[in-house]
Amino acid sequence: VNSSLHERLRHHVHKIFVDCANGTAYHVAPEALWELGADVIPVGVSPDGLNINKDCGSTHPALLQETVVASGADMGIALDGDADRLIVVDETGRIVDGDQMMALVGLDLARRGELRGGCVIATVMSNLGLERRLERDGIGLHRTKVGDRYVLEAMREMDCNVGGEQSGHIILSDHSTTGDGLVAALQVLAALVDSGKPASEVLNLFEPVPQLLKNVRFNGGAAPLESDSVRKRIAAAEAELEGRGRLVIRKSGTEPLIRVMAEGDDEALVRRLVDDICEAVQGVA
Repeated sequence: VNSSLHERLRHHVHKIFVDCANGTAYHVAPEALWELGADVIPVGVSPDGLNINKDCGSTHPALLQETVVASGADMGIALDGDADRLIVVDETGRIVDGDQMMALVGLDLARRGELRGGCVIATVMSNLGLERRLERDGIGLHRTKVGDRYVLEAMREMDCNVGGEQSGHIILSDHSTTGDGLVAALQVLAALVDSGKPASEVLNLFEPVPQLLKNVRFNGGAAPLESDSVRKRIAAAEAELEGRGRLVIRKSGTEPLIRVMAEGDDEALVRRLVDDICEAVQGVA
């Protein structure tokens, strides 16, 4: 993170709400931001052993959204209980997810000649809008299976220093060997302060394409994705989406669920294809 962040933060970002989810970063996150010169208003900093993530933090950002807008703060930062996930709220109350943050950090590092590997590592769930935005600046997007462990493996194999998930798990290997919400927040703040612009402008780098995810429960002994009828429906959907979107069908690793995700420029088409595939899975589940 830029060493002059202290002075720039003091001059450009005045008030930041930090929701620590009553978790592990309840003390260090507000302290670190305060030492950098921000006017920090901490919430979720009273852990009692039972209230971690309870109606607060990155998994429940509604209160932070309301508070940031009502107070006129520059932005809000929400961590989860173990502080490896980050969600940002801009001054308008809009939630900024991991895709937008990866775009910001990736483009910022590329501009400074510090992006290694020529690409950003993300999972199959990251929005197509992120891929298109990075491509405009000659940056690739390499996708992995869902899970930050797979992101980290690919980062090591490809010698990349930016990766993460849409959910807000961001890995910046120049500073940490795993996801770290506070480190990611500092990198986002560095890029934000460098720009001198409001968070709503800097953290809105692309328009996400319509994306829909549905889960279909099946009999634990069944194998829906091996059915000819389901395979044919998936193949037909892929043909319709070719060049206009993506389709990701996968079995949950923890529950008897088939997860059906489609995204593309035509929202009506995306909805129809997801419904069609879900119907086919239900027919054999």
